[in-house]
Amino acid sequence: MNIIYTDVLVVGGGLAGLRAAIGARRRGFEAVILSLVPPKRSHSAAAQGGMQASLGNAIKGEGDNEDVHFEDTVRGSDWGADQQVVRMFVNTAPKAVRELAAWGVPWNRVQRGDREVVINGQRVTITEKDAAHGLITARDFGGTKKWRTCYTSDGTGHAMLFAMSDQAIANSIPVHERTEAIALIHDGGRCFGAIVRNLVSGELVAYLARATVIATGGFGRVYRVTTNAVINEGMGAAIALETGVAALGNMEAVQFHPTGIFPAGILVTEGCRGDGGLLLDGDRHRFMPDYEPEKKELASRDVVSRRMEQHIRAGKGAKGRFGEHVWLDITILGRAHVEKNLREVKDICNYFLGVDPAVDLVPVRPAQHYSMGGVRTNHTGQSQTLKGLFACGEAACWDMHGFNRLGGNSVAETVVAGMIVGEFVADFCASPESDITISTGLVREFWERENARIDALINSTGTEDANVIKMRMQDLMTSNVGIFRTGDALKAAVDELQELLIKSRNIGLRYKVKASNPELVTAYRVQKMLKLALCVAYGALQRTESRGAHFREDYPQRNDRDWLKRTLATWPGEMDTLPTLNYEDLDILNMELPPGWRGYGAKDYIDHPDTAARQAQIEEIKNSLATADRFAIQNALMRFEHLLPERFQGRNERLGEILS
Repeated sequence: MNIIYTDVLVVGGGLAGLRAAIGARRRGFEAVILSLVPPKRSHSAAAQGGMQASLGNAIKGEGDNEDVHFEDTVRGSDWGADQQVVRMFVNTAPKAVRELAAWGVPWNRVQRGDREVVINGQRVTITEKDAAHGLITARDFGGTKKWRTCYTSDGTGHAMLFAMSDQAIANSIPVHERTEAIALIHDGGRCFGAIVRNLVSGELVAYLARATVIATGGFGRVYRVTTNAVINEGMGAAIALETGVAALGNMEAVQFHPTGIFPAGILVTEGCRGDGGLLLDGDRHRFMPDYEPEKKELASRDVVSRRMEQHIRAGKGAKGRFGEHVWLDITILGRAHVEKNLREVKDICNYFLGVDPAVDLVPVRPAQHYSMGGVRTNHTGQSQTLKGLFACGEAACWDMHGFNRLGGNSVAETVVAGMIVGEFVADFCASPESDITISTGLVREFWERENARIDALINSTGTEDANVIKMRMQDLMTSNVGIFRTGDALKAAVDELQELLIKSRNIGLRYKVKASNPELVTAYRVQKMLKLALCVAYGALQRTESRGAHFREDYPQRNDRDWLKRTLATWPGEMDTLPTLNYEDLDILNMELPPGWRGYGAKDYIDHPDTAARQAQIEEIKNSLATADRFAIQNALMRFEHLLPERFQGRNERLGEILS
């Protein structure tokens, strides 16, 4: 048994994992990153549209600040978010953007004077201030009051990931590529690292660490149609779940992006609509103003996706050889804009559809895009039930997004959470409680257990095909646990997913070697993926309300009275076929922004009994501080800055808000 020791083991080489490792390394701790692929090929590179941070430089972002960003994010979450975590995030995001600029990210910049933009389908001229010339600019994104999304054309994730990866190299952080963590090493209360498989040689190695960070991204590949990369199968969340100790939070909260190209499901950025693109039906009618007259195409993603599907259900979709869809029209933006600011969109449409979006309509339909659920952590990024286990980025339920995230808040979260969690990981490593006290005998038990599981798959005489099981799981999730959900469909999905999980214990392989064996990889991963799928489907079945991206047609109201709570899923028994669900109440009496109307559709929700009392408290506080500045008022409503690492505390400077 080969054992590798390090201070910090980071599982995942995307933006969140890289930034967490950099943070720990800069504090003097050794860090090792495990990655399925070379880091610069991580799924973070696919983020196109931009990163939200309230800089307020562009004229359409004037007046933006942390308060506005906070309110947008909480409303976007449909009041499912941890509001203290949201405050930590919005306060740190401007610092993150500026740090990335210093590391070489070529953010698009404000150019003084007049420029023509498309707003609400009309060409208008806006005038940028002389004082803002050369500062980082922003584009419009859904669910926001201000233009806040910083971008580098439509290759934002690519630019960020390359700069971040270069910083990891500069800090001498080793990345062990083509490696996969297949189980966490723990003693029931404390995590000490992972059993890791080399995907090339098949060798199993034990990595022991003071702190282990899960940063493996989302689990979109449990669905058939997803914008996620093929490596996004949720293995980080799955190995945390399989400890039986760590909990996953809000797994039923799954976001669908409105504009996946049809039928492939490949993402074209929200920047298309943010820059002025329109959604048209089969009759070339712009339909979103009919449903959402205020925000139109720039309503929150879950809202736009539902409206698109609703319109198609009503018989208004465009009919194509692969089925029905709607059209995305960015021809109004003009070729110069498309080729400068939407270059990846142009290439995707050309290569995968054979259309030129500068002159042709683009067929689109919602596709699974993002997982709000993940490893449940506290504000430091540490598991609430398994000490030494941290998580950040999409793999975590921190919980910044609640039941729906705003576009641009995800790629921002990867870096911001990486910054914040990296500091807390370093704090943990600096404390005596991080000492590695596990016996080598227990480490060997984990190694032998995983080795035996691999051998059992290779030597199995089972008759089930892993790929057939995987495809059926994906079909079930797409058809029964999608944008619109009902109790009957969810129950059918849960029942059949349990059957598939049992079948997966009888998988047989045609290719019986340990090294370089994709069939073996599919076999052991699909068993884990089915557990994640069951957490999603079973959680959705039990949650008898609609909140954010979770929409129950049989329970269409948001129900704060009974369901203002997080779902916590654990998997205590190895042979269990369902997760154990518990719930974590959200405390309205400590909220800065108590639940209210989100801003879309009818004002139709069931109030929590504490909402009115908290709203009265807030009004009283505001009245007593009528002459105070916004910082004093905010601090009186809900303290948060003491939760941040000291180096990220402090205010952000803007053109209209100069720090003394």
